[in-house]
Amino acid sequence: MESHEKVGAALDMAEPKKRVKDFDDLLPLVGEFGWYQRLLFLMMIPYAFFFAFVYFGQIFMTLVPEQHWCYVEELQNMTVEQRRHLSIPRLDEKYHKCQVYDVDWMKVIQDGVTEPDTKWPTKKCEKQWEYNFTDVPYQTIATQLNWVCDEDNKGATAQSIFFCGAIVGGLLFGWIADKYGRVPALVGTNMIGFVAGVGTAFTNSFWSFCLCRFLVGLAYDNCFMVMYIVVIEYVGLKWRTFVSNMSIAVYFTFAACMLPWIALGVADWRVYTLVISVPLVLAVFTPCLVPESARWLISQGRIEESIKILQKCGKVNGKKLPDDIIKEFRETAAELAKSEQEVKNYSALDLFKTPRLRKHSILLVLIWCCTAMVFDGHVRNVGSLGLDMFLTFTVATATEFPADVLLISVLDILGRRWLAFGSMVISGIFSFLATTVAQGIPSASLAIVGRFAVNISYNIGMQYAAELLPTVVRAQGLALIHITGYVATILVPYIVYMATIAVEIPLLILGALGILGGTLCLFLPESMGKAMPQTIQDGENYGLGQRFWEFPCCGRKNLPNKEDVETVEKY
Repeated sequence: MESHEKVGAALDMAEPKKRVKDFDDLLPLVGEFGWYQRLLFLMMIPYAFFFAFVYFGQIFMTLVPEQHWCYVEELQNMTVEQRRHLSIPRLDEKYHKCQVYDVDWMKVIQDGVTEPDTKWPTKKCEKQWEYNFTDVPYQTIATQLNWVCDEDNKGATAQSIFFCGAIVGGLLFGWIADKYGRVPALVGTNMIGFVAGVGTAFTNSFWSFCLCRFLVGLAYDNCFMVMYIVVIEYVGLKWRTFVSNMSIAVYFTFAACMLPWIALGVADWRVYTLVISVPLVLAVFTPCLVPESARWLISQGRIEESIKILQKCGKVNGKKLPDDIIKEFRETAAELAKSEQEVKNYSALDLFKTPRLRKHSILLVLIWCCTAMVFDGHVRNVGSLGLDMFLTFTVATATEFPADVLLISVLDILGRRWLAFGSMVISGIFSFLATTVAQGIPSASLAIVGRFAVNISYNIGMQYAAELLPTVVRAQGLALIHITGYVATILVPYIVYMATIAVEIPLLILGALGILGGTLCLFLPESMGKAMPQTIQDGENYGLGQRFWEFPCCGRKNLPNKEDVETVEKY
């Protein structure tokens, strides 16, 4: 009997009762994915729609029909075909988009000339153009202000200015989220998107349009990602991969697929802009429906508020939080608040002070830049694939759903490293292949496969980075990676614009970036099944025991890291 008691005591010492240290320890007691979390999951719908509208909206405001030519006012009494045939020179059996014959048109009319003379001198178009609205069946700001020929880069410039706004917005609303809370930041970012979006519909010049797009850019990403982070905090660990990926796969994808059909349905770029901007005003109801971040409340010392939210969660889920647990949480919350303050003593610069962590941080930045550019490039290059722009955009965007479903199924089997490498390289290869076949269905099909693959890489990216960066600098490190991605994406509209020189150029660049980004992933450690690093030293030692050709699903599965072994041996 005595020996059994000693064994029991030894086991108690070996497995002490787990203390309630943070919000995650309380979630199993109130339900990890009960009705409260399901309602929050449904509440992500409008914000995912806002995200898609803000991100993709400008594409359908600045489309230019494939066929356009100079307008000659003196020939206005002729039919369109007669006017074009007489006044526009041909280039490779197609009417020139930017040149017109330079002759005295009144004399041509008086002489009854109906056939052009190829020896006539030509000149650049000066004032007006005509458009064949068959492929883009409505007026856009680009056709209204004639952003063609020498000014055909203005749409790309406006989109780059949008991403400049995203950089400022990331910094501004990141600060607001830390200073005043996640809910105020969520309201603020969507309200700016609403006001600037509505303002866009009333612009009549390039620079007023750019100003509004810069302001809309402030809302980019944060209009959804803040809500995304808040919801993830209230979901149990085993449900987080599902919630984080399915919210993108279903809500975001559906909203993005709606955009071309909204544009076609209203057939007016101003009305379209209002339709996708006005709904953002619903964000004013956020404080009534969305709980504040528990972690943020704890970091601010507002413990009772976090407890009330948790009790409400338990009540909706049909569970009650025990009083002794609440008491224990109150006692440890002060320690949590103190540790949060200590984290503020670190900055993103600490990521670059030690050699291995510096290498991982630089790799993460470069990989995310490549991933963001390839993803955005495929989004914007659909108009150069030789098919109907609206249908192609819908099909390409719809690949987000199977990509996310596949990711949920295999991410915790194949691991982050090899899956990120494989999906990026596949995207690059299919981008290259799309340049080797005929324009139309063959090239579009291959490019869409490339888009499908990069969707997987894009969704792995931030989760992989979060698992590799130490806790003390994780938030700042992710912000740095995200913002450098915005900076890189500024170049994408100009990469896509190069299709005006040769349609193959954008896909060749995207292919090279995909293979480069995928290859860089192999120089990162695998994070599947590993504890996330807490301190800078943890980040420096992370993955020391891993071999380059190691696969998580083969052979050495779940073997500890070298540093874990050293820690066990030490004690």
